Amino acid sequence: VQLVESGGGLVQAGGSLRLSCVASVNTNSFAFMGWYRQTPGKQRELVASIPGDGRDMFYVDSVKGRFTISRDNSGTTMYLQMNSLKPEDTAVYYCCARRWPSGMNYWGKGLLVNVSS
Repeated sequence: VQLVESGGGLVQAGGSLRLSCVASVNTNSFAFMGWYRQTPGKQRELVASIPGDGRDMFYVDSVKGRFTISRDNSGTTMYLQMNSLKPEDTAVYYCCARRWPSGMNYWGKGLLVNVSS
């Protein structure tokens, strides 16, 4: 499974970005797809995820009400709409897909989101 992210970049605080993750396979049968982020010296953090059935999305508290995760009907593309961005959202964002039932994770290469104050 290959995952390719796009949509990162530099944005001013208060602005918006939409991240995309294109998978090489249909992920509708996967356990979930999600977005993680990581800053230097910190562990990778799950930001948002969407399960295979498309219900009960997860958001870390710090992004609730600002970020929205979604997936297209083909099951190959996942999005993260990020609004009201803050400097603390600056990180490398990774797309992740977890296969079910093996639990194997697949990762994209990551992309930088840089929010300036």
